[in-house]
Amino acid sequence: MSGAPAASGGLRTALSYCVQQVRSYDYHNYLCLLHLPPAMRRAAFTFRAFNVETAKAMDVVSDPRKGLMRLLWWKDVIDKIYANKTVEHPVALALSSVLSQQKISKHWLKRSLEARINDGNRDEYAIPETVPELERYAEDTQSTILYMTLQAGGIQSTVADHAASHIGKASGLLLLLKALPHHVSKQGTIPYIPASVAEECGLLTQEGGRSEVRMGDTLPDAVFKVASVAEAHLQKARELTASVPAEAIPVLLPAVPAQVLLDSMRRREFNVFDSRLSSGVHGISPLWYQLKLNWHAWRNKY
Repeated sequence: MSGAPAASGGLRTALSYCVQQVRSYDYHNYLCLLHLPPAMRRAAFTFRAFNVETAKAMDVVSDPRKGLMRLLWWKDVIDKIYANKTVEHPVALALSSVLSQQKISKHWLKRSLEARINDGNRDEYAIPETVPELERYAEDTQSTILYMTLQAGGIQSTVADHAASHIGKASGLLLLLKALPHHVSKQGTIPYIPASVAEECGLLTQEGGRSEVRMGDTLPDAVFKVASVAEAHLQKARELTASVPAEAIPVLLPAVPAQVLLDSMRRREFNVFDSRLSSGVHGISPLWYQLKLNWHAWRNKY
């Protein structure tokens, strides 16, 4: 009997850890999740915390091999969780609890993780060849979170899934663009501008038989081209609004921070090295961001 309260306390601690991780590293989505019904919120925070853990894996180490080891460890953790084995990590404990109560497809967790592993495995100078290749990565790492959240809410809607796909792709593309300065400072290369776009903008160079994207005056043009693809995805998602079930709307609120980031980039003429993009929440004050988010939630829009 004495083990039950301890287990319950451990789960509360694990869930609290998930919330704090999302608040610290994914604040724009943290505020989105507060608009979810309480029954869905626990699962959503757990999925976002899992994303934080896997997204950080390659960034918190100086040796990429250690980051890859961490990602492979998480791959093993997912297998253990679905085999009903306990793994002593706060996010793993929270995932175990969520998966024991709600039917969540293992495919989405695996797909997200494998995208991170494949990205971590690539040569440090490798770049995507085409925009669709970058879109796939965005969907695998961002749309999957929305798919799982819809599943956790018992929402079965092809239209909602399609909207989630578009919103995840838009969010993923814009976040990759925003993170370009970080990657340039860490590895000295521009990793997430597709070769096809770089070539159009005169930024593609050949060094030792490999393609690289160089810094240049037309880099904002390349950013604009990728951001325009994200904008098209947001537009397609919003065209579906009338057919999306009302209960799915709060899950799709991440379209709001994606639009905010896109608008901030446009104000900075798509210069992602402008430090103002990193101020507040995606370049606007936290209060203004919350007002935008609350307005969309109140109007049942995304």
